[in-house]
Amino acid sequence: MARFDVLIVGAGHAAAQLAVTLRQRKFEGSVLIIGEEAEPPYERPPLSKDYLSGDKSFERILIRPPAFWQERRVDMLLGRRVERVLADLHQVVLSDGSVIRYGSLIWATGGAPRKLICPGRDLVGIHYVRTRADVDRMKEKLPRVEKVVVIGGGYIGLEAAAVMRKLEKHVTLIEALDRVLARVAGEPLSRFYEAEHRSHGVALRLSAQVECVEGDDGVMSGVRLVDGEVLPADMVIVGIGIIPAIEALKAPGAKTSNGVDVDEFCRTSLPDVFAVGDCAAHRNRYAQGATIRLESVQNANDQAATVAKFLTGLHEPYDAVPWFWSNQYELKLQTVGLSAGYDQTVLRGDPATKAFSLIYLRRGRVIALDCVNAARDYVHGKLLIQNRRAVSTDRLADTTKPLKELVAAATA
Repeated sequence: MARFDVLIVGAGHAAAQLAVTLRQRKFEGSVLIIGEEAEPPYERPPLSKDYLSGDKSFERILIRPPAFWQERRVDMLLGRRVERVLADLHQVVLSDGSVIRYGSLIWATGGAPRKLICPGRDLVGIHYVRTRADVDRMKEKLPRVEKVVVIGGGYIGLEAAAVMRKLEKHVTLIEALDRVLARVAGEPLSRFYEAEHRSHGVALRLSAQVECVEGDDGVMSGVRLVDGEVLPADMVIVGIGIIPAIEALKAPGAKTSNGVDVDEFCRTSLPDVFAVGDCAAHRNRYAQGATIRLESVQNANDQAATVAKFLTGLHEPYDAVPWFWSNQYELKLQTVGLSAGYDQTVLRGDPATKAFSLIYLRRGRVIALDCVNAARDYVHGKLLIQNRRAVSTDRLADTTKPLKELVAAATA
């Protein structure tokens, strides 16, 4: 029975960062990454952007070249799935029945795409964007596709719609709520992106519910809405969130909520078992102390670094300002902080110029910014969030003066 000092389950950003940081911190023990996909760790955000569009090859989105992992003595077992965790024995059981022992186990599995539950959900032609294989299947079909229906008005759906328009497909996007990005952004940003997508030819269906996916002989042909409208389609792309992959930790009794619960060092309730990235639910002070999951590269990398430090003797709690990004058309959106619970917004700049920021405040303090083609606001806004001091809304809105002056005033 093989044994590894550190066993990492999952082969995404968090797994890669953890292994890299361990070696950077002179960890000399054995490290194994187990991944369900056949590929070594690669970047996920480009899947719905540059990789889907063909602007980047798969080799260009690898987090590190294969030789890197060999040089750092990081073993990989790819194309395998962990079915069970025997926490008391410090063992995992793989889908082929083989057993591996561990000293410390880090669960970095992310999640699986949330699937449609309506009639027709299993028809051929419905696609989800989570893995390279998912996107490769889409790319193989695209030469024969003219009409695309995107279900979901979050970042994945909007990014996919933008790519499909770049590829000159006819695109209709369906969002169940009354605006896109409703769960993560204020109305001014939502309306801006709706206008941008319409200007690029995307037809939006807001406050729209899917009744079923229609098809013939097992192949999808269109999407029917509850109001009776049928949207013909050669391809359906679904982006309605993920379900954290934590079932193997539930069985041995790990505490779970919306993910597997972890403490400030990313430890689960199981002995010597940690969890990081999209599947880990943690208390976050930038969310008013609520227990949340963050689906971002930043969170994956920072939590992985926290665990790597812990395993090498530095007990430094996870405490990072969340940040995200999204590229659509010529727009680069950079978000810093968490806007949930805001009671005021300030528009800094003119959306008509396609360079502006939407600033979120709670009780007079900046808690988040959405920065569209406004990198400086993003950089200085992060410092405002960390300072947690009351600021003038008039001053925030004044684009003639950089936000760094407010940062300086807050730290004086």
